[in-house]
Amino acid sequence: DLLAAALLVQKTMDIAVNGLTDSQFQQMYDEEFQRNLSESPGVDDFIHGVVKIIIKYMKSCHDRQTKVIDFKQPEELSKLINFQLKDKPENLATIMNYCQKTLNYSVKTGHPRFYNQLFSGVDAVGLYTYEVAPVFVLMERAVLKHMNQLIGFTEGEGIFAPGGSLSNMYAISLARHVKFPKCKTEGLFSLPRIAILTSEQSHYSFKKGGYFMGIGLNNIILVKCDSKGRIMVSDLEEKIIQLQSQGVVPFMVNATCGTTVFGAFDPVDEIADICQKYDLWLHVDAAWGGAVALLKEKRYLLKGLERADSVTWNPHKFMGLPLQCSAFLVKRKGLLEDCHAVPASYIFQQDKMTYDISCDTGNKSIQCGRHVDIMKLWLSWKAKGDSGFSRKLEIAYKVSNYLADKIRNRQGFELVLEALRNLPDDDFKRAQLNQVSLHEKVAPKIKAEMTKKGSML
Repeated sequence: DLLAAALLVQKTMDIAVNGLTDSQFQQMYDEEFQRNLSESPGVDDFIHGVVKIIIKYMKSCHDRQTKVIDFKQPEELSKLINFQLKDKPENLATIMNYCQKTLNYSVKTGHPRFYNQLFSGVDAVGLYTYEVAPVFVLMERAVLKHMNQLIGFTEGEGIFAPGGSLSNMYAISLARHVKFPKCKTEGLFSLPRIAILTSEQSHYSFKKGGYFMGIGLNNIILVKCDSKGRIMVSDLEEKIIQLQSQGVVPFMVNATCGTTVFGAFDPVDEIADICQKYDLWLHVDAAWGGAVALLKEKRYLLKGLERADSVTWNPHKFMGLPLQCSAFLVKRKGLLEDCHAVPASYIFQQDKMTYDISCDTGNKSIQCGRHVDIMKLWLSWKAKGDSGFSRKLEIAYKVSNYLADKIRNRQGFELVLEALRNLPDDDFKRAQLNQVSLHEKVAPKIKAEMTKKGSML
């Protein structure tokens, strides 16, 4: 029966997992970590040094004899801290110095005389104006500039959002604003029936964004995909024409670079032609695949990305950063604030005499204060450089190919799809894996057993 089959498959899986602990696999899997240790001696000293810096800061931040902030103009601060990112990594001593300077020139939010907007307390560091987060604002500016350049947005802007779903919703917001600017003041009452087109393999956040923003699930139009999970451009155009014939106004197309299930890259260049022909906003959800911009050998997968209007890129995915770290990138500078800004003089004060208020980011966001997601990415990029992330991606592809070969040559296993993320590529194979007994499916049983044993998750 299926239960016995599941236990047999589980036993086979255990054998397979144990088989992957051979020296070749371990060497490949640990290659980056071991190389980082060998190329950066003194990692233990670095970690202990950073902890000492933090402890010293925590003890001093309540001292009334210290300044609330050692304020510097943006141009002054840019001379004290080199915010720019490079191809080559910087050494650990320099990285530790960046940590020290970050604390030196950040606001002491736990200081007894910190009475700024929104919060007070050493554990509540926010990001909405340069005044309250000068170092982090300049970090974010430098990283966004670098990411925009990598994808081909020469004059772009952007913002960090709490996850890829929110970044994709930013795209919907901007696309609607460009097509229907009156919507900002008149709301949905000023709009005809509108629609978004995205592939049937795209992320579910577009459906969530559809109903969250009042567009409606029925107006999120799913476009067919080919056997590799890539959007079919012919079906995209057919659906656009069909919508227009029904009096529906499509205003945005989403392409995906690195779909959740198949790891597929949509043909962005061809989709851009369609969007240009029908005057539609092109967003590219590259939450997973955006990092390929750092790997020269795989950049062809992103062909046409520079033609998009906006891009989602999550460094917490393929680049390996801790959650959360999601960038929303826009080709047209000024559009984020034009779409989302509202007067709030009690926090976004226009009469500040200490610095250029164009450094303030709060009115670009649908939030007010934002969590500081940028420092971990900026420090990591400083420590690795473009070349370090490129090497990390090379190793990921190398390990993926190795595992595919293992499965291909292992008795009792079948490689059903050549991709980094795999599911069966035809209905018959899907049906085989989804046979249901009276009690349980095979796959959930295997997963449950592995989880209980702690062998894989």
